Amino acid sequence: MKFLGIESSCDETAASVVEDGRKVLSDVIASQVPEHVIYGGVVPEIASRRHVENISAVVKSALEQAGCGMDDIEAIGVTYAPGLIGALLVGVNFAKGLAYSCGKKLIPVHHLRSHIAANYITHPELKPPFTALCVSGGNTMIIDVKDYTVFNILGRTRDDAAGECLDKAARAMGLNYPGGKNLDAAAKGGNFYAYDFPRPRVENSPLDFSFSGLKTNVVNIIHNKQQKGEEPDIKNLGASYIKAVVDCLTRNTFEAMSITGSKKLVVAGGVSANSVLRSELDLMCSKKGIELFMPDLSLCGDNGAMVGAQTYYEYLSGNFAGADLNAYATMNIDNLIK
Repeated sequence: MKFLGIESSCDETAASVVEDGRKVLSDVIASQVPEHVIYGGVVPEIASRRHVENISAVVKSALEQAGCGMDDIEAIGVTYAPGLIGALLVGVNFAKGLAYSCGKKLIPVHHLRSHIAANYITHPELKPPFTALCVSGGNTMIIDVKDYTVFNILGRTRDDAAGECLDKAARAMGLNYPGGKNLDAAAKGGNFYAYDFPRPRVENSPLDFSFSGLKTNVVNIIHNKQQKGEEPDIKNLGASYIKAVVDCLTRNTFEAMSITGSKKLVVAGGVSANSVLRSELDLMCSKKGIELFMPDLSLCGDNGAMVGAQTYYEYLSGNFAGADLNAYATMNIDNLIK
């Protein structure tokens, strides 16, 4: 069965045709990064307008590249939460109109569920249950994935997401958007221990994260240097900062796995592209005898293929939506909309 997946939760207008949740027949992305660079981050109003301009052509191109028409599509999946509300509404309303006009089932897809599903494309052998570390600009959480549509949150951030923490630090260092990606590149070969950053913990909630203090710490270091007329040493400062963020992520993740007894770890979200995180997890999983699954770099960011993959499993679970489907800026991964 072929499924059309539509993604517009932030600044990427994307669509893909995926067969049986694993085989990508097409994956088309219209990126807005060059436009948002001048603002140092995503401007929600601009993002929404560009989605309106791009979505029809992106979906048409995805169908053409897959060599199929709407008659070949079993159902349409669309990201409806969480994300920028204006951006989400563009995708949701387009998908509703297309589903109604073509007589197709409409499948609501949670953004984090689809990030996890990106691993089903990279690793066709992967099946639940497993532990997932979802880490991005808007979300950071550890999830017990019991089945393709059954999720239990084990730990989450109490304030900033890890990706936001990296982006804000990069911006304070004068690096362009997308900050996390550029910081990763600028810090390559730097000394992880040149700066002594804390590894914050949440009292009485060992699996939860807190990154706001860490973010404030690096911003204060940069401002202090600037006030003295000094330029921050981005290579070493960036490397030390990234290592601190990664240490928090890995510490809590492996603590969660020791509690659940899980021996399979899946990493998902934009920050899963970070070279330090990938390297540290690879090394630690090897030592602990844990199977590690990470998406291809091309599937770490927002894309339509991951939506198409998760659409298949939501379809099998009977998670259908009607013309009253709405978009939501925030929503837990374990919620189910029907």
